[in-house]
Amino acid sequence: MTSPRFEAEHASEDAALVRRVREGDKTAFTRLYDRYARFIHGVLLARAGAGDVDDLVQDVFLTAWTNMGSLRDPAAFGGWLSMIARNRATDLHRREVPSVELPDDLQTPSTAGAEAEAAAVLETIRALPAAYRETLVLRLVEGMTGPEIAERTGLTAASVRVNLHRGMKLLREKLNA
Repeated sequence: MTSPRFEAEHASEDAALVRRVREGDKTAFTRLYDRYARFIHGVLLARAGAGDVDDLVQDVFLTAWTNMGSLRDPAAFGGWLSMIARNRATDLHRREVPSVELPDDLQTPSTAGAEAEAAAVLETIRALPAAYRETLVLRLVEGMTGPEIAERTGLTAASVRVNLHRGMKLLREKLNA
């Protein structure tokens, strides 16, 4: 997936916030966090286990905070942040330990059944092509609208609609198989 591109006004606001962060303004970083946390959560959820995502989100923003000085183009903050997130998810997979499957007949509490079903659907989404995976997670899990997804990912609104439509079709096929 290409680096996200953002509208000029959005990138300009990000650049101003990054400059303020570099000058020591912590509230500016809070604004960047508020602006991107949901998006980064979705990017990570498309690539990592749900149990790891919250910690990874914090790790991504901590990395951004400590490396803000290395960002060459402050207007590229969104793309830079999403690259950090994707790299963190990749790093997590490199050090994962193989898991052991539990027996199918193991009794689980009633809420665990719904959680297991949601986890299975998420695993199915993660098995889809990358073009659909991230878009579906941002829509279905993070609740982002098509225009929000387009703005954050740099895709056109039409591409987002196509990815959602095709991704949902593939997801239905895999879940009904």
